[in-house]
Amino acid sequence: MEWLIDILTKTDPLILILIFVFKIIEVTVSTLRIILINKGFRKIGVILAAVEIILWLILASTVITGISESPMKGVAYGLGFIFGVFTGSILEEKLAFGKVLIQAITPIENGHIIAASLRKNGYGVTILDGKGKEEKRLILMILANRRDISIAVSTIKEIEPTAMIVSHETVNLAGGFTQKIRHLFK
Repeated sequence: MEWLIDILTKTDPLILILIFVFKIIEVTVSTLRIILINKGFRKIGVILAAVEIILWLILASTVITGISESPMKGVAYGLGFIFGVFTGSILEEKLAFGKVLIQAITPIENGHIIAASLRKNGYGVTILDGKGKEEKRLILMILANRRDISIAVSTIKEIEPTAMIVSHETVNLAGGFTQKIRHLFK
């Protein structure tokens, strides 16, 4: 039992906390870097890669040095990784980079009203004719910033609560009318 207490108390708790916190930061930065590069923000991705590798080198050398005498460093590192993945995914969801294509299938009567309302608010809307099981429908294709998806969906639902709405992330855009692109930094 004494050996367990020795393992748990061998390393200064401040060092363990720092390893844990900096690993969370490093993994969060890594998650954001990957997402930003995939969304086309390469310059910021490169800067984040530099921050990530510097943090990793400092952390890895700190943890590896004396790990056999202080295995709690490895535990703090592992827990930091777990929480970093979680934190990075939440942060990415909040920042919501990129664009989405929203498709709304509506009755003809309200489809044009929805399109006019969305256009008034700056959304690009294309209207296609569709045919449902029992009646003609309109298919609205709306391009929006990912962070604005809830605004567009609530506008659609407010006018036509029965609308079927689907969204897809877009990767490449060329031509047509789109909302102003919100840059990562203004």
